[in-house]
Amino acid sequence: MGHRLSKITTRTGDDGTTGLGDGSRVAKSSRRIEALGEVDELNAVLGLLASETADEDLRAVLAEIQHALFDLGGELCLPGAAVLGEAQVARLEALVEAYNADLPPLKEFILPGGCRAAALAHLARTVCRRAERSVVALAQEEPLHAAPRRYLNRLSDLLFVLARVYNRRAGVPDELWRREGKTPKPPRAGAMPPNGKNSSSPAA
Repeated sequence: MGHRLSKITTRTGDDGTTGLGDGSRVAKSSRRIEALGEVDELNAVLGLLASETADEDLRAVLAEIQHALFDLGGELCLPGAAVLGEAQVARLEALVEAYNADLPPLKEFILPGGCRAAALAHLARTVCRRAERSVVALAQEEPLHAAPRRYLNRLSDLLFVLARVYNRRAGVPDELWRREGKTPKPPRAGAMPPNGKNSSSPAA
């Protein structure tokens, strides 16, 4: 196999277009390229999170996810392809259950933050949600398999749980959300705070 990346600067995208895996060219502002970029950004943030991760189990999980996201990028790059499947979605669901089992139940909304790794996990979660929105928008315009959307949805759940895992292992408590100095009543499952942003539950 030849060297695929022997030439980095090609100038072929100077006209504002880029090539897809099937050889076609599309505008860099297209929905598909936007989704690709969001997934790539998510992968980069996870790489940053991995660099702040010492625990081998978490490093292995992040590496597994990064490879899956690269596969997702390949699927988005090739219209009609199906790379991610239900097995990858089920794997994320199993990880959510396993890591969440050892955490204390949430009774209040929490703020993104804590130790640096937890804060980065929360950042990755928000980027993941943005990537999910881009993939959903693409699916409204072009045929797209359901697995990528489901994968990103589950991944945001997992990143929320992992943020709490990072804090617990670092001995840092979750920062509870309070409004006007008062602790709110315990939220309903899947409920959203008044600002419409869900920082204590990944359910969506």
